[in-house]
Amino acid sequence: MQSTFLAWMFRMPLIKRWALMYCIKPENVAEHSHQVAIVAHLLALIRNKKFGGEINADRVATIALYHEASETRYGDIVSPTKYANQEIAREFKKIEGLAEQECLQSLPEEFQELFDDIIIQDHVQAEYKQIVKAADILVAYIKALDELNHNNYEFEHVKIRLDNKLTELKKSQPEVGYFLDTFLDACSATVDVLAKK
Repeated sequence: MQSTFLAWMFRMPLIKRWALMYCIKPENVAEHSHQVAIVAHLLALIRNKKFGGEINADRVATIALYHEASETRYGDIVSPTKYANQEIAREFKKIEGLAEQECLQSLPEEFQELFDDIIIQDHVQAEYKQIVKAADILVAYIKALDELNHNNYEFEHVKIRLDNKLTELKKSQPEVGYFLDTFLDACSATVDVLAKK
């Protein structure tokens, strides 16, 4: 019997992000996951090189690639809906958990244990999950800045909310502060400016 795992993963480009907001540049879950994987990999390397970490950066990137796997089943639920209150957040977490199990079970049985602590987010090691979450926030922040740079003020409240999250993250994850100081400004540069650097 054919596994449907890859077919589900290949549906990521069909899932739109920021569904309740006007976007100058539309974004899908595949693009988002790829960007989170790049940033998570970089954060892990920064932690290892600058702050004495011992993280497997390749594993972090892999976890990040699959961190939205559940959305292939039920779509992207926007944060204001998902976190409207504790009861709703708890129920959405249950749905996400079920979707992750469905993704895992769509693999051939002999591969399921290899993907268990990659796809099932509750089984990801805490330190790895922390880096992927920070990368997720940073990618959303870069998106908000990009939309604001294109005069889409709908993302003002997103930037404010994420500014507060990043201020907190920098206290416990110094690699986030290093990332912001080293990489953030160039992410908003035009191609002409980038070419001159």
